[in-house]
Amino acid sequence: QVQLVESGGGSVQPGGSLRLSCAASGSSSSTSRLGWYRQTRGVQRELVVTITRSGSTTYGDSAKGRFTISRDNAQNTVYLQMNSLKPEDTAVYYCNAWTGLEDYWGQGTQVTVSS
Repeated sequence: QVQLVESGGGSVQPGGSLRLSCAASGSSSSTSRLGWYRQTRGVQRELVVTITRSGSTTYGDSAKGRFTISRDNAQNTVYLQMNSLKPEDTAVYYCNAWTGLEDYWGQGTQVTVSS
């Protein structure tokens, strides 16, 4: 079992920045890949970005060039730095952990980009 706790969501104006954090606990040593997905109402959850223990990243198209993921393996924490935010980035952002066998999800944190 892996527990994920997200923090750092909120409201920001277009062009602003936010930093999300996700702390993994439980059997967190088995998390081979951590990452972020997002979902808006009525839309399928989409990939934002993932990162493996070795630091290999996979970015979704919406995040390329604006968002940066980082990972602290010692703290079992993953961060998402989001810059140049746009209204279309408004969504619930979910932390994800993949153990190689199972997916785990955080409770989600709301990000709202609006003027």
